[in-house]
Amino acid sequence: MSEERGLEGTRGLARVVVYGRQGCHLCEEAVGVVQRVCAETGDTWTEVDVDDDGDLLDRFSEEVPVTFVDGRQHDFWRVDETRLRAALARP
Repeated sequence: MSEERGLEGTRGLARVVVYGRQGCHLCEEAVGVVQRVCAETGDTWTEVDVDDDGDLLDRFSEEVPVTFVDGRQHDFWRVDETRLRAALARP
């Protein structure tokens, strides 16, 4: 994970951040939804592996994947495509 998608730079510049871990099927599903929606909307996104950061692991271990939009927690476990589109439509 920890790969920038749609943006070169830090995750702080990406509009959507997916916190997850390797081998997590829910994380793979969430990334698929985020990738598809962001490809259509032109929004930036990134994926971060919580297992690479002790603080993130402590914070999100039981809730991955956790999705943030514009720096605010949006979803955990599953990403609702309709809700994500609505969040990205806001300025």
